[in-house]
Amino acid sequence: MRKSGENIALWKGLLLLLTGIMILFTSSCQRQADKNMPKKIRQPWMAGSFYPAEAERLASKISEYLSAAGPAIAKNTAAVRAIIVPHAGYNYSASVAAHSYLAIRGQSYDNVFLICNSHSGFFNGIAVDDSDAWQTPLGSTEVNRELAVRMADLDKSIRFDSKVHLRDHTLEVQLPFLQSVLDGKFKIIPLLFGNLHEYGHGQLAAVLRSVMGEQDLLVISTDMSHYPEYEDANRLDNTTLELIAALDIAGLEHHVRATEAKNIPGEETLLCGIDGVKTAMEIAEKSGWQAEVLQYANSGDVEIGDKKRVVGYGAVVFRAQEPEKGQAAFEEAVSEESAGLSAGQKAMLLKIAKETVESYVKSGKIPDFDIADGRLSKREGAFVTLTKNGELRGCIGRFAPTDLPLWQIVREMAAAAAAADHRFSPVKEEELAELEYEVSVLSVPEKIGNWQEIVLGKHGVVVRKGVKSGVFLPQVADETGWDKEEFLSQLCWQKAGLPPGCYKNDKDVEILVFTANAFH
Repeated sequence: MRKSGENIALWKGLLLLLTGIMILFTSSCQRQADKNMPKKIRQPWMAGSFYPAEAERLASKISEYLSAAGPAIAKNTAAVRAIIVPHAGYNYSASVAAHSYLAIRGQSYDNVFLICNSHSGFFNGIAVDDSDAWQTPLGSTEVNRELAVRMADLDKSIRFDSKVHLRDHTLEVQLPFLQSVLDGKFKIIPLLFGNLHEYGHGQLAAVLRSVMGEQDLLVISTDMSHYPEYEDANRLDNTTLELIAALDIAGLEHHVRATEAKNIPGEETLLCGIDGVKTAMEIAEKSGWQAEVLQYANSGDVEIGDKKRVVGYGAVVFRAQEPEKGQAAFEEAVSEESAGLSAGQKAMLLKIAKETVESYVKSGKIPDFDIADGRLSKREGAFVTLTKNGELRGCIGRFAPTDLPLWQIVREMAAAAAAADHRFSPVKEEELAELEYEVSVLSVPEKIGNWQEIVLGKHGVVVRKGVKSGVFLPQVADETGWDKEEFLSQLCWQKAGLPPGCYKNDKDVEILVFTANAFH
């Protein structure tokens, strides 16, 4: 017989073994449970009040609104990059919203950024919903959480907060229209400004410009004048729309202040989603988009409306440059290929880059410069590169053609390199003294038929396939010591997100070369 101590030890050993088995089993079950956990779905809040809750009736109403808007309002629909739409109940505003949605009917977009000012709370920065999908009577649409995380990494004022979105109708009412008019699957990124005005539209615009692809769309949700009489609303809102169409942000802000000072009876606000509107205007101005007003009406125009107290609704689209105009601009830019810059002109561009970064990092403002030099006003592309202790700290650029002069391209790219290069966190004020600046003025990229035509150290290279593209400046070859095949493989893989051998194995990949006049 075993001694009692040995028996106790044996039982303890068996107990530990069983406990271990239970832990392993529990962990396995937990992992399986995690995989099978239901997704977090934002349920529709306004279905049955702002729009029909029954799928068939909702689809029928949207079809009626689109049909009433007209057969084909917008030409060049593939070039629509942003729209402004109202967000009141469908009985009041959907007939206006339909004009913007008709302009994108049948188009395909990868991501749709839904933007407005929060109507349910006050907070700092931007709230992005952390649901996995949004539900409407017409089905569910996935939230691009991965892209939202990228945005939050770029700007710490962008944070996840589902509670802010839970009882806010401004973005929800747009989704049934999007589900009805767009071709194919798309994902959404719901964004609400917090209304405390410590976070400016320029900050979100910089982030969006760094993450948006060619197949992405901005949807700006806003109503216009709130609660003046009918005639006052028409007058005020027409001025607002004119300023939006002109991309005149300063004029719009002045219009808002002037209207507030007049104490117009009933008037409370000209744009309840004004920060989203200004975000779209800034991106449009910097990207060469054009704005077009499609429709205006207010609640006094519907049968159930009261002309003594109205809300205004506008439909606006923002279009990229038409293809034929883009080609003409490209050909014109080729004739203006980068000529030499004097030492004084180089110094001025470096001064612009440095002062812009310092101002933007310290105050969030991009400074203006009085530039009379005709050479610096040519339409040319440029990259601005920031380094710290010999290590890359930010590098962003833009190629011609563009409507902006060279000095302004350098200014915009300097701010973007400091705050919107997705590979790095934004530059902090304490880093400014350690930064070094390099400006590269670029010739217009030209397509080549054979990758072996590339001359390392002389040519910068662009690889492009569909919406994916990547670029290396000429100096990258010297800095890395790569041979031509490694240079191109890294360009395909690191920068364009394409297979490393895409430059020689994929007939759909385009290769373009350019030269760069770099100085630091």
